Amino acid sequence: MTWDDLDAHLDRVPGTVSAYVGRLDAPPTWTRHADAAHYAASTMKVAVLAALHRAAESGALELDARVPVVNEFDSAQPGAPRFSCARHYDNDDAVWDRVGDTAPLRWLADRMIVRSSNLATNLVIGHVGLPAVAEVWAAAGAHGSVTGRGIEDFAAREAGITNTVTAADLAALLGALATGATTAGRLASPAACTAMLDVLLAQEHREDLAAGLPDGIRIAHKNGWVRGVRHGAGVVLPDDAPPYLIAVCTTTDLAGGDDDVEDDACRLLAHVSAQVWAARHQL
Repeated sequence: MTWDDLDAHLDRVPGTVSAYVGRLDAPPTWTRHADAAHYAASTMKVAVLAALHRAAESGALELDARVPVVNEFDSAQPGAPRFSCARHYDNDDAVWDRVGDTAPLRWLADRMIVRSSNLATNLVIGHVGLPAVAEVWAAAGAHGSVTGRGIEDFAAREAGITNTVTAADLAALLGALATGATTAGRLASPAACTAMLDVLLAQEHREDLAAGLPDGIRIAHKNGWVRGVRHGAGVVLPDDAPPYLIAVCTTTDLAGGDDDVEDDACRLLAHVSAQVWAARHQL
């Protein structure tokens, strides 16, 4: 396979397929529409995770502080009524089972990533604030990604406030975490970056990028999906080659929008991941 071959294959996919592949702290080996904006789906949760850890390092929050688990949130649209999440649209009953009780912020952040809980995401955003998430994107060097609202904030969505990402920005964010785990990084201390990577390594939704890797290969990643959208971004950690970044964003009718269901968009991401894996020594 050559990168031109992969581009030719993706040219036949309906919709927009964006990609970024390369080593850490190096120019990319291959990109495809890497600066095209896509609806973020759940990939923005990585920036929320980083905002929480930055707030903890600054002393503004404590990761192990217990906070009320509620299902009512302020809209990003000024003057709009408060909004709630729908349980059937979430992926994690464990968070919903604690409504009316309390839970540690650290645990909520973990569930936000490993099970992609929308309720946990809105709870964490409620404590860190959307400006702190914007600061994460800026610190990572992102240029086209915006986290303008929480999940299921329909009043904000109708007002044009949305969440967008690019493949290049997702790679920049994951790369900042990975390089920050070994040296003082732009986002957080090495200890905090390592802790965040450990959460991403525990990802339980593995039907796209991870599905294209051999069994046992570690990938610190986050994916996101709604109908018409399927994204995946991560740091792959081979045993026989240096780590590499891969981010693939798709806006396509191939994406059914179901969690844990392998559809054609999942298979597409897995195919790209497998091709990149095969070329890992040449990146």
